[in-house]
Amino acid sequence: MKTSSSTERFSSPLWRDRALAASALSEMEGLAAAAASRTGGQVNFMEVCGTHTMAIAASGMRRLFPKVLRMLSGPGCPVCVTSQGDIDRVLALAALPGVIITTFGDMMKVKGSKGLDLNSMRERGTDVRVVYSPLDAVAIAAAEPARQVVFIGVGFETTAPVIAGAVARAKKAGLKNFSSTAFFKLVPPALELLLSDPENRIHGFMLPGHVSAIIGLEPYRFVSKKYGVPCVVTGFEPLDILAGVNMLLKQVVSGHPSVEDEYFRAVREEGNPAALKLMAEVFEVCSASWRAIGTVKATGLEFSKAYASFDAVKRFKIPYSDAPEPKGCLCGKILLGKALPPDCPLFGRACSPSSAVGPCMVSSEGACAAWFKYGN
Repeated sequence: MKTSSSTERFSSPLWRDRALAASALSEMEGLAAAAASRTGGQVNFMEVCGTHTMAIAASGMRRLFPKVLRMLSGPGCPVCVTSQGDIDRVLALAALPGVIITTFGDMMKVKGSKGLDLNSMRERGTDVRVVYSPLDAVAIAAAEPARQVVFIGVGFETTAPVIAGAVARAKKAGLKNFSSTAFFKLVPPALELLLSDPENRIHGFMLPGHVSAIIGLEPYRFVSKKYGVPCVVTGFEPLDILAGVNMLLKQVVSGHPSVEDEYFRAVREEGNPAALKLMAEVFEVCSASWRAIGTVKATGLEFSKAYASFDAVKRFKIPYSDAPEPKGCLCGKILLGKALPPDCPLFGRACSPSSAVGPCMVSSEGACAAWFKYGN
């Protein structure tokens, strides 16, 4: 088997091969040194996706990376970027009499501005059910027609098509007692948000493989063309990540930024046309409220006119109100790559997975949860 620096070696099914990993790390040392000479001594790459954050932490990769290379966690954790105001709207929906709240498990412990979360509300008698698919929520609505069922929809382009499919099925079935929130964010506008910040010090993006499997490569082109920042769509196995880092380093060294696809076994240039068509039918682009950032135009999705009746916050007239971040919490800065979890004064003290203050410690994809569980 080849151990050269070609992408070909990473097409092997042996995604955890020790020899290939050692070869990639050896190559990385030289590339990182060359890249650092072009960036002023420090190379900052951002893994946009929370799954990458957890994979890097779980594999112990940070300890193996060259000292000049720093991996920053970006705004790619769905729960973490959901604003405090939207979390309060979720809790307001749960407080409605007779409503069944259905949700993925990582939303259960995210605290609202008054200190409550869905878990504590369920302990007090609220009907909150953890489901594994929004289709489970549709099935609950069909089985209990006398009660309103709300699915808590948050996430990026990965989950939006799945929820769109569930809503489309509910409409086809004529279910009048099913609705969902649409607290969705879009990854490309998030990159624009990061790069337009004058304090930005990002030299390359490791792009999320699953989001890219939906939207393809074209939506990222502006990053390299407008901002001159390298991008690599990367898979989630250790060798995927090592390959992605080396591909980014080579772009920095060459001075020719582009959008490359390391995760070619799952991601296509055009993305997933069927998923994109479904998203365009059920949703439309809108302004979105981001945690610690605020409301930003054209960065989210809301229900289209044809599906507006399935919007839970509109159906139950739940208004949006700004709410302050938890005192002392640095989740906002961590999501923007301006701080690392240990920089937060609450990390590992007042804030831990068993008693989390901020969402970065709650979510299974949160940067703080990854650092707490696996260390640096």
